[in-house]
Amino acid sequence: MTTTIEQIFALIAQNHLFIETLETRNSDRLDFHDVSVWGVRSALEAAFKAGVELGASMPKATEAEIAQD
Repeated sequence: MTTTIEQIFALIAQNHLFIETLETRNSDRLDFHDVSVWGVRSALEAAFKAGVELGASMPKATEAEIAQD
């Protein structure tokens, strides 16, 4: 199963910030949330770890591919 970045964002929001969805619902009470600083830190750490894991699993670019960019 491939996890998309959007799914990762949603899981981090749910598990670390206790935000049900990242979809805009056009309601201040549903779209704005009070979160703790430790919740923000925890979410940032989870996002960083997810990025490290994703980066480690991706194939490395060759010199020829880098030169094309």
